[in-house]
Amino acid sequence: MDINDLRGIHTFLVMAVFLGIIWWAYSAHRKKANEEAAHLPFDDDDVEKRTLEQEKTEKKQ
Repeated sequence: MDINDLRGIHTFLVMAVFLGIIWWAYSAHRKKANEEAAHLPFDDDDVEKRTLEQEKTEKKQ
């Protein structure tokens, strides 16, 4: 076994890990978490609006 065999095995292992991560990320049981993560930028706007409303009501009091 020489260095080229080790490089081939390493390449295969890295490719297998990469494909495993892709499979895990797009699997059905991750769908809910992916949808929640996709809505995070929009949730920040809601938090900002609520914070501004709270600040306005605190200033009025």
